[in-house]
Order: sequence, then structure tokens, then C-alpha cells
Amino acid sequence: MIDRKTVVERNNPHYKCINKKAPLSVGNGTFCFTSDFTGLQTFFNEYSEGEDAFPLCTMAEWGWHSYPFPPDEKEKLRLTPFDTFGRTVCYATDDCGQEELFKRIRVNAHKFHLGKIGFEYSEKTLSFDICKPVSQVLSLWEGILFSEFEIEGNAVKTETFIHPDNDTLHARITSPLLKDTKLRLRIEFPYASHKKNGADFQAKSSHKSSSRDTESKSIKRELDDSIYFVKIDGKGFNIFFDKERHIVDLIPQNESIELCVRFEQQESGSQIDSFNEAKTKCKTFWADFWSSGGFMDFTFSADPRAEEMERRIILSQYLIAIQSRGKLPPAETGLTCNSWYGKFHLEMHFWHHAHFALWGRTEELKRTMEYYKKILPAAKKIASSQGYQGARWPKMCDSSGENTPSSVAVLLLWQQVHPIMFAELVRRAEKNEEFLRGYREIIFETCEFMKSFLHWDGNRYVLGPPYIPVQERHDPKKVLNAAFELEYFRWGFRKADELLKLLGEKERYGEIADKLSLPAEKDGVYLAHENCPDTFTSLPFYTDHPSMLMMYGVLYSEKIDPKIMSATLDKVLSVWDKKTFYGWDFSMMAMTACRLGRYKTAVDLLLMDSPKNTYMENGHNRQEGDAALPLYLPGNGGLLLAAAMMAKNFPGGFNVKTEGLIEYI
Repeated sequence: MIDRKTVVERNNPHYKCINKKAPLSVGNGTFCFTSDFTGLQTFFNEYSEGEDAFPLCTMAEWGWHSYPFPPDEKEKLRLTPFDTFGRTVCYATDDCGQEELFKRIRVNAHKFHLGKIGFEYSEKTLSFDICKPVSQVLSLWEGILFSEFEIEGNAVKTETFIHPDNDTLHARITSPLLKDTKLRLRIEFPYASHKKNGADFQAKSSHKSSSRDTESKSIKRELDDSIYFVKIDGKGFNIFFDKERHIVDLIPQNESIELCVRFEQQESGSQIDSFNEAKTKCKTFWADFWSSGGFMDFTFSADPRAEEMERRIILSQYLIAIQSRGKLPPAETGLTCNSWYGKFHLEMHFWHHAHFALWGRTEELKRTMEYYKKILPAAKKIASSQGYQGARWPKMCDSSGENTPSSVAVLLLWQQVHPIMFAELVRRAEKNEEFLRGYREIIFETCEFMKSFLHWDGNRYVLGPPYIPVQERHDPKKVLNAAFELEYFRWGFRKADELLKLLGEKERYGEIADKLSLPAEKDGVYLAHENCPDTFTSLPFYTDHPSMLMMYGVLYSEKIDPKIMSATLDKVLSVWDKKTFYGWDFSMMAMTACRLGRYKTAVDLLLMDSPKNTYMENGHNRQEGDAALPLYLPGNGGLLLAAAMMAKNFPGGFNVKTEGLIEYI
């Protein structure tokens, strides 16, 4: 049996100096709080400096906001016509002549910062000159952040964590500076912003904070149509509320205070647990989390890279657990900060959540699969508006399931098969068909769209145009039979028949799968798509995601020749512009290498030295060179998926013990 506690604890992030590029976060899966070295958000402005800043946010899954917008304004958006085999289909791809309208629709809705919580000092403004870090440890096994720092030589200690069952921040602060009220706490509420930090602290007249009196512990927040409530509790302080400035000051009474701040979409009236009660629940939750599910231990490995592999895997599990366990697919930066306005990308849902089924956490995947049921009417409306059958799943969206105008997003296609993939992963993990009965309509409507999107050219079914493949470097008007999309459709049709058969239904889609075109190849390697013979010789075609490799990594396609695929992998590694790989590309390529039996190559790919394969001290996969992505959760999720796939196949030098993992498809 693996000593899981020892493995987890040896990977605790431990800082002894300021690390603005990799701040630490606590959360419960639907609510996340990111702090600086004080254990709170004291230096919000300093951590927000620079284009590549990693901001300190307080965000919840339910925390959506939209700028005021006339309800009929969207109808004025002009669509762009595309020809698909003699029929016109329109997409919201072009902002020319309608830039303002296009942008207004794109930025609504967006996630926002619920409230900044930090220290204030009566003597002078706190700065890095007078406030010095001593030690900060994130206890992964407990889910608690322990911070120690000094203000002009005076010690301050903070414990910070999030309640596992509700969106409440708990903090205990001890310092002699509290006794004479030199050190205070302040909660400041911003107006919402679509930008990376989700906050606008200057627009004070654009939102409203209200309560029954200036000492109230309950505050109502109104930001246009978005309303939420903040309840403050604890001991050792008095409260002063300034509604005009949207500020709550907490004036300490002695050397130790305990603070509880609950954020709610609807005022519940339920009692807030004391600090010690909540701490016990937090520690119990995280001990149970690490003690259950899949696990990997690299203790006895001789390869010097094993320690880093283990660190990335442990921290990836934690980071996904604190912000990707809700009812919605997460944004690419989760609940840490805004990327693409906090909207999620459904094609990335695979990299965010597929690994859960392999790591013994299928319930987390199933919870987000309910989202497809919720937005099924919207997906059917998208398909119908374009003249297709079934349900066309959106790409970039919020909880409503409405597509966001984009030169790329509305034309992307590979997210369509994901609901079938998820259904198969759940079935394999649970070996129970009952779940499929409630999911049957999703499978059917997905396939009906896929079927109607194909075109019969008299000899075979062809895929497109117009669409944009995984590798977003191609003219949608020219894309024909993109390699991965083609095989993902084929796999989806066959798998749908298998799943429907388990429900006692007849096969529907096997003949279509049989008559689909084959992936294009040239000079012994697979191409991006049939109309791209220059895949490996002309820019921009050997940049971005080398998605032809996904046919024999993400998938196991019976149409793929392993020798040609192995040559294609070698070609990619030889000529591709590696600076343009994204975080999940390394995991995807490792999965292909693993299926080919090239296990050493797989490890080399997972640990490749590349700007977008950087895993910071906090475990986040920073996309170096992309200011919008100081973290990138698809990279963390992809790593867990690839690691589970490779669990029994690590090469010599890696002695890996595993528990609770199941095999990938």
C-alpha cells in the first residue's frame, strides 16, 4: 500500500520569498481564492502589474456578470455566409463594420472578482519594502495555506482555507500588531470586469453595496443584473462598513482574530461554522480526497526526472480539485482568473475532465455532463439555424450555452463528439448501463448533427468545408477531411452504436462510419487534411497543435497504420515549431507515443523543455509567451490523462506504484 500522505506532503509548495508569477490558491471545486505571500490579497495591485501578471482573484462558479445590453441587440449582428457543397451556412465570424457590437456580445457574460480581502497598516501604506515574507506553505493534505511574514520586523501569521461545503473563506491571523489596531483587515468590493483580473475598483458609481447598518455582517451586492450576498462572521474584531466606497474594515480587538467571509448567490440565512469547526471539515475533506481515487508513487524511481513528474501530477490533482469540480465545464484558467472573459471552451472539456474517469473520480465527470442536458435546446437551435439536424454543441460559451461570435470559435468542430467520449469513459469506469438511459438523447442528437454535417460525394462521406480543425491554422473554406475530426467522427458513430445497443436499440451509424473518407497521407506521413499537402513544408501549417497525431493517441483508430503514425510523430518532432505547442499538446503527443509502444519518447514529451510546458512552483502550467494564460488547466488535465494511460508502461528508470487507476480506451 502506498503511503499517500508522505507522497502528497513532500510536494507541498514552500515559499520563502515573493513569487508573483506563481501565487498559491485554496478552494473547494466551485470557489477559489488566490493569495499573495500574506495569505490574503494585500498586494493585489502589485501582483496585477505587467501583461503576464498572475492576478489575485476571488471567484465562484456562479459568479457571472453582463454589462447592460439591449435584449434585441444581438439580433443586429451580421453573419458571414459560407458555402457548403452548394448550400449557404452563416456564422458570426466577422466584426468588420460592426466592431463595437461584436465586442459587446463577446465580453458578455463574464466571470468577476467577488471581493478583495487584505491587510491594511495604520502607520503607512504596506509595500514590499516594509512587508517581508518569511515562509509560506500550502499543505496539500489539509487544504490549508500557512503564511508567515513580517511588517517592520513584527511577525504576522495567517492560516487560510475554503470551507469544503460552501463558498466561505476562513482565515486566522495572529500578530502583536493587531492588539493596538495598527494592523487591520479590509474587504473591498469592485465592479465587475471582463478583463483578466475580473475587477474594476475605479467604477465605484457603477455598483451598489448595501446593508442594514454600518456594523452589519450581511452585505448585499448589486452589479447591474448580478446580485450576490456577503456574510461576515468570526471573532476578535469590530466591523465598519462604508457603502459608498464599497469597503468593510475589520478593527481587531486583540492579538488574534478569526475571520469567516461567505459569498452567496442567494442569501441562505444558514449559520456559518466557526473557524475550528470549518478547519476540521476542511482537513477531513482533503484527507478523504487524497485517500480515495487513483494515485501514483515514484518513490523508488532511479530516473532523476521522476521527482518532477510526481510533483506535476500531485499538484495538478490539487489545482483541478479546487476549481474544476462544479456543474459547469471550467474556463481554461478555471476560477483563478479570467481567460476569454471567464467563458469555457467545450473542445477543452475533454482535457479538463476526461482524466477523472481514469483516476477513480467519475462523479466529477458526470456532474459536468449534466450541462449537455441543460443546453440541449440551445444546441439544437444552433444546428437548426444552420440547416442541420440534431444538436450542435457550442464552443466558447457561458452557462446559457449560447455561442460567442469569433473568427475561430463558431467554426470549430471537434467538441461535437465529446459527449459520446464521456459516456464511454463513464461506462467503462462504472460498468453500469443505467447512466446511459438518462444520457441517451444526448448521444442520439449528437450523432444526428454529425450525420447531417457530412456530405456524400457519390463515393464516400466527406467532412467539410467549412470548419476549422483542432489545428487552428487553416482556411475554413478549404478544410476537407481533417485527420483527427474525421477519425473522431468515425469513432463516435461506432461507439454510439455500441452504447445504443446496450440500451436495446438497433444500430444506426455503422454504415456511415464504414463509408467515411480515410485520413490523407503523403510521403509516408499523415497530413493535417486532404487539401493540405504542405503540412510539413509551409508556414503556418507546421505550427500550433499537430492534431493528426491525435488519431492514434486520444483515439485508437482501426484505420491508422502504426508505422505511418510513428513516422508522423518523428516528422512532427523534427520540423514542427515547438514554441507554438500548447500545454496539452505534450500530453497528447505522449499518448500517441505510448500507444505506439514508444514509452521513452512519451516521458521525454511530457517533460520536454518548452515555453508552454512550464510547470510553476504552484503547479500551474504557465503558457510562457502568452500573457493571457499565466495558468492553463488543460495542460494539467492532459498530464493526468497521459500519466494514467502510461501508468504500467513507464520506461526503465521509472519505478511507479499505482492504485485505483483504470485503463484508457
